[in-house]
Amino acid sequence: MRGAVVAVSCSGVYSFTKPNRESITLLAGLGVEGDVHSGVTVKHRSRVAQDPTQPNLRQVHLMHEELFEEVGAAGFRVGPGELGENITARGIDLLALPVGTLLRIGDDAVVEVTGLRNPCVQIDAFQAGLLKQVVGRDADGKLVRKAGVMSVVKVGGRVRPGDAIKAELPDGPHRPLDRV
Repeated sequence: MRGAVVAVSCSGVYSFTKPNRESITLLAGLGVEGDVHSGVTVKHRSRVAQDPTQPNLRQVHLMHEELFEEVGAAGFRVGPGELGENITARGIDLLALPVGTLLRIGDDAVVEVTGLRNPCVQIDAFQAGLLKQVVGRDADGKLVRKAGVMSVVKVGGRVRPGDAIKAELPDGPHRPLDRV
């Protein structure tokens, strides 16, 4: 499975959207250099409130650009970084990857997929009604989260728009993604 980086984003302050950058640097075991969510332990406010010693399984947030087209068909306008992701990708089905998939990005960086982003009500504060577009139910009534995947940095490196992304699936049996 292959794709490409469309945009990279980071913010040093807690904000819902993250500005696009020319490049970001991934730091092994930490996340995106200069990003508010970088660190060994959890940085997302709700997770910190529960237990600030939890390991940070949400160091790097990746989202598929195809989601923007999907929500666009429902009348919403969303661009890279606006839903808080660090890496916007195209051409790779991030949501179908199993836990433990390695994503080789650009020349050096490697992240390991840990799970799905659990979309929150801040999405509706960004655009009213958007949350229902990124969280839904399948034909069996099972909850479907579409707001990207979370990962941890295994090997650091610089990531830029245009960089290739190559997925390496873990040895089986594969575990499907769940929220982290």
